[in-house]
Amino acid sequence: MRRIGLLGGMSWESSVEYERVINTAVRERLGGTHSGDLVVRSYDFAEIESLQERGDWAALGALLAADATVLERAGCELLLICTNTMHLLADEVQSAVAIPVLHIADACADAIEAAGVDTVALLGTRYTMELGFYQERLAERGITTLVPDELDRGLVHDVIYHELVRGIVSDNSRTAYMNIIADLQRAGAAGVIAGCTEIELLLRADDLDVPLFPTARLHALAAVDAALA
Repeated sequence: MRRIGLLGGMSWESSVEYERVINTAVRERLGGTHSGDLVVRSYDFAEIESLQERGDWAALGALLAADATVLERAGCELLLICTNTMHLLADEVQSAVAIPVLHIADACADAIEAAGVDTVALLGTRYTMELGFYQERLAERGITTLVPDELDRGLVHDVIYHELVRGIVSDNSRTAYMNIIADLQRAGAAGVIAGCTEIELLLRADDLDVPLFPTARLHALAAVDAALA
């Protein structure tokens, strides 16, 4: 089993889910008392959030790159950034290390292709929905991505930062998300990307009548595949 490095705590609700999925999948595949071989760098998310709000992506990139080298020196053979938004900096992290950084959008694209879908709705932080890095990565695979309008993008973002990263799961917010998804379905979306890992705390596949692509789970399972290959 290859050792997996996790750049997490962005927020910790997300990275705890990564650990749960990875450890459960390893036990299911290997049996007995097996679990994942993990090294975790977990951040104080308030510091990450502050840098995001200031738009200081250079500082964030330098931080993640430096910690990726620490995980590499700790014997990790592959890396995960346990958040969608910070994949804006995936190239900076990859350039700092020799080991592979598994990209969350690639794991998502694999699942979208397997489902036979070519147009999807993307819900995530404002940064993920507006900065284009996610849409561009999916477009390379022939996948069209739709995002909510400006007002709804603000609502989706605020639920993430004011509720989900604080462990608050609200039925009212679930209803608001479902209404936004319905609008995007009418615009042509045939699937929905939970493009912030915390959204998986709010939405489940059986909430929707189209496929839901839970990025944290897909990313974590891709890491298990790579670790056990």
